[in-house]
This record gives sequence, structure tokens and C-alpha cells, in this order.
Amino acid sequence: MILEGFNPNNAATQDAGIYGLPFTEEDAQIIIIPVNWELTVSYGSGTFGGPEAVKEASMQMDLHHHDYPELWKKGIWMDEFPRHFKTVHAGLRKDAKTLIEAIENGVMDEKKPKYKEIYESIRKANEDIRYWLSNRIAYWKEQGKIVGLLGGDHSIPLGYHLYLSDKVKYGVLQVDAHLDLRNAYEGFKYSHASIFYNALQFEALEKLVQVGIRDYCEEEAEMVKANPDRIKVFFDRDMRKRMFEGESWKSISDEIIAELPDKVYVSIDIDGLDPVLCPNTGTPVPGGLQFEEFIYLLNRLKASGKEILGFDLCEVAPGDDQWDGNVGARVLYQLCGLAAE
Repeated sequence: MILEGFNPNNAATQDAGIYGLPFTEEDAQIIIIPVNWELTVSYGSGTFGGPEAVKEASMQMDLHHHDYPELWKKGIWMDEFPRHFKTVHAGLRKDAKTLIEAIENGVMDEKKPKYKEIYESIRKANEDIRYWLSNRIAYWKEQGKIVGLLGGDHSIPLGYHLYLSDKVKYGVLQVDAHLDLRNAYEGFKYSHASIFYNALQFEALEKLVQVGIRDYCEEEAEMVKANPDRIKVFFDRDMRKRMFEGESWKSISDEIIAELPDKVYVSIDIDGLDPVLCPNTGTPVPGGLQFEEFIYLLNRLKASGKEILGFDLCEVAPGDDQWDGNVGARVLYQLCGLAAE
């Protein structure tokens, strides 16, 4: 139901929801769960404030979507991240920095009781988030909602994969600068650099298709080689070479989509895009997809008829201006259109 008197051509009011929309959680078809969480980031930080940056920028967007003109009418509503998790995060983030600084200074001793206790507290907090998020997704799905996640760092979607793990066989389309296939990073089992190593522990995830990759370690490269049936990587440099030599982005996009099964979860780390579009993200890497290349890929996925099970957008970090939030709000809107019925 659209609230009486709402004019989509007007400026958003301060009391409106995300994108300036007037919907409630009952009316909205699409629910966005914000997850303010970045315990394990070790380079650039700020993704904790990503959901608020995206929401603020969304209020300045026009609602008439080029590809999905009726999208806003389906209703998009942003959930709330529990306050107590924010409090836990504030304390543990300081502890995590203690560990990271010890590693960087070459004085880490993982047997030291203080360090062991911090690692255990962070592991438990990440597991608590995973189970809370899985249950929260289930709550909305039981009401027939489409659910997307808004991070936060890229560790957060593990809760969505936990939710899906006993329900359906599926594949993942990951747009990212990084493989995120480390067993652990800096001692953190649930690191943002380990999200898809952890997600692949669920047998339900049959195929991981990674796009835009341009920064990875030997351990990750070996995991890709050892799992050719479950992991397919479209490295950024290889895609660019093919395009420089005459192949079209359409043919490459269709090849990417052909690797995916019929049911697909979409995971977007904004650093998969050209860092000109996300200069404040935690680990920017030269190269990456241009905005319209990214949109075209999602539209080809939509046109393929594959079922979109859910999605996430992570690693948006506000800077001194609203640019990252601006781009993030548009990426999120496109993801909503992709998933909407």
C-alpha cells in the first residue's frame, strides 16, 4: 500500500524511509537489513557507517529507475541493527586493533592469554552475528519478503549463507577486487578476507563465480586451482585483455552468467568497481568494473531468468563527501530491482 498523498517527484522528507519512501515493514516487498560490523578490517576502516551513508545519499535519488520504472512502488524498507551489537562492536573493535597492531609490529604471541582471550571474544561475537542474522532473514522470509543485506565489511553475508544452507542448492555471483578465500586472516576465522572460504563449507553453495578479481594471495590461488568444479574466477586483467582484443562485454557477461546455476545469490563488495567510484572503501585496488559495465552484468543476469535468492552490498565507507554513499545507494537500488518480482 502506498501512503495517500505521496508524490514520488517531490524531495524526500526527513522522516521518510530509505530512498525517501513512505512504506512500512508491512507494506514493503523488499527489506534491507543493515549490519554495522567491521571487527576484522586492518587497512581502511569506516564500513561500520556504510548503511547510514547509503541511506542518507538515497534520499537525494530520483525514484524513476531507468531499468525498473515501477521499482519504488514495490516498497523498500530498512530494518534496524540491534543497539546491543553496536555496543559489543565498539568494545571489541578496540581489542581487534590491539591484535592487528601486535601483528604489524612483529610482537604477536598467540599463546599469550590476553591475545587468546581477545581472539575468542571476537570469534564468538562474529558467530552471534551470524546466527542473529540468519534468524532475522528467516523472520522476514516467512512473511514473503525479499531480503538484502547492507554492510559493514564483507564478513557479514555468512549469516545469509547459513540461512540458505539447509534450504536450497545455489550459486553465488561475487563482484569483488579480492578472492576472499583465505582460511583465516591475521588470526581471525571470520575475517572479511575469509567470507567465501567459510561460505564454501556449506555444501548447498554449489558454485562460486567471482568477477573483477585483481588482488589475491598464493593460498587463495591454490584453493581456486584445487576446486575447479565449485569456483570459477573471471580475473579483471583477463577480462580486459579479451575486450582489448575484440571480445564484447556482452559475450563475457553471458559467459559469467552461464557458469551460475538456476538459483543465485548476489554478493557485491563495492571495491569490485573502479576505485574512482568508491575511493573510501577499505581496500581499494586499481582496475575494476565501470558502473555501466556492472549494471549491464546485473541486467543480463535478470534477463537470464535465474532466480535471485538474495543479495548483499558491503564495504561502502563514507568519506569527507557523500560520493561512496551516492554510488552505494545506486548499486543497492539496482540490486533491489534485480531481486524484485
